[in-house]
Amino acid sequence: MTIERPAPGEPRRPDGPRDPGDAWVVADDGTRYWGRFGAAGLLAVDAARGVLLQHRVGWSHFGGTWALPGGALHQGESPLHGAVREAQEEAGVPDGAVVPRFTSVYDVGIWRYTTVVADVADPFEPVISDPESLELAWVPVDDVDALPLHPGFAEAWPMLRAQLAIRPVVLVDAANVVGSVPDGWWRDRAGAARRLRDRVEALAVAGLPADALGLEGSRWFPRFALVVEGAARGIEHADDVSVYTADGSGDDEIVRRAEAGVGAGLRLTAVTSDRELRSRLEAVGASVVGTRWLLDRLD
Repeated sequence: MTIERPAPGEPRRPDGPRDPGDAWVVADDGTRYWGRFGAAGLLAVDAARGVLLQHRVGWSHFGGTWALPGGALHQGESPLHGAVREAQEEAGVPDGAVVPRFTSVYDVGIWRYTTVVADVADPFEPVISDPESLELAWVPVDDVDALPLHPGFAEAWPMLRAQLAIRPVVLVDAANVVGSVPDGWWRDRAGAARRLRDRVEALAVAGLPADALGLEGSRWFPRFALVVEGAARGIEHADDVSVYTADGSGDDEIVRRAEAGVGAGLRLTAVTSDRELRSRLEAVGASVVGTRWLLDRLD
């Protein structure tokens, strides 16, 4: 493997490399990959308009094709941050406009490309904000295949498209999880529930490996929800964790929430080690994992 800067006459940014990551990684067989530290792109998904695609300018790699806003990662930069940064630079995506749903990684050993699939939380119009785009457009999902696609995106698109209908939620039986660890939780049930919420919040931000949820891709960022009861009632929501209070039976509230989620088309995973509750949840179509599944990931 070698690292090469763009040579005169090669597709490149007109103003030249602006970061140490702006370089070609060259495999032993001569295949070249853009981005010394890897690369990432953003697939922004708008429920009403489709996906945001970039028509690549002629001097770029595979110029004239349609692909994702994206590019080379900076040294030490995470793919999630890099994909959003590149989309901001190339398409004017506003801060906070998208929420990550999952990532997919193409890895050839010497180089990796990460696709970050994110839902539009605050609708926006893309703006060509650097010279790498001929045009930017919201393309209905059913129309993407009709475009001349960048070969890498064309290969990844069938898998990515198949995942767009999947919206995972992890529903946590908070009392069961808290009660599974003998750490003195009974002296302050509300405090123990808040500590669990905060740990789950950190997990929500970090995401879960795709295989933990039985999904394709590399890493998912499901929505987490906790159901609390008894002395833990009144626990506040967190940014990435919803907290629901059971007025009566916690089990009944969990089943009600699960049934509503499955009915709305969500991919719901419930966390509990209560056998009777497991049976009730499976009967409404939820997947069920034990408390150890969650605790191992929190640790």
